[in-house]
Amino acid sequence: MLRIGICDDISEARMTLRAALERALVRRRMEGSFYEFSSGEGLLRWLERHIGELDLVFLDVRMGGLDGMDTARRLHESDENLRLVFVTAYDDYVFDGYSVGALGYLLKPPRPEQLDDVLDRAASVLLPDQNFLCRSGETIYRIPKKKIRYFYSERRRIVCVAEARTYVFYGKLDETARETGSGFVRIHQRYLVRAGAVERVEGSLVFVGDEALPISRACRPAALAALARAVLEE
Repeated sequence: MLRIGICDDISEARMTLRAALERALVRRRMEGSFYEFSSGEGLLRWLERHIGELDLVFLDVRMGGLDGMDTARRLHESDENLRLVFVTAYDDYVFDGYSVGALGYLLKPPRPEQLDDVLDRAASVLLPDQNFLCRSGETIYRIPKKKIRYFYSERRRIVCVAEARTYVFYGKLDETARETGSGFVRIHQRYLVRAGAVERVEGSLVFVGDEALPISRACRPAALAALARAVLEE
């Protein structure tokens, strides 16, 4: 499922684009959820509290207050994996979109084939092998694997410690290890670390930044070999 944001200061424009995107999703046999914002400031404030909860944002370039380009630059700084598409009635900003890694630049009203192309490219970029997906309540989080430091289990819950924040979801650490792949190493019955986040191993401790995590005697030989191998492969 693609989580799509639409940011435009004109409500009718948001409704029109959402309807066109819903039709495009049906054509592509894809699912999506929508979030609407009437200003760049409102979008940025929302994302401060909901990091990783959007995959794709359609931005109007000319809005009252913070314009689309400035909004895009701030979005790119806060979440480099968030994909941006500009939708506007003007073509004089077309080249500026490349400075923020825009996925597309569409003139209003966008043609159906253009929306199909953008959605296909978004789906191909947001590959599951680059991100870890987890559900907490009704929210699905997309967490870039390279931003994850480690996971640990706490009864029936898994805690994901990432650079920007911590995520909590229900699951089993064995299943999490299978989903994250070879870049993550089991160092303890309760701990799974990203190999690239490990700074050093001293005795019975694995250091991830300023945090010291336990490495069990049973896991130590296989964990050390896996850490060395995973670091070389990163």
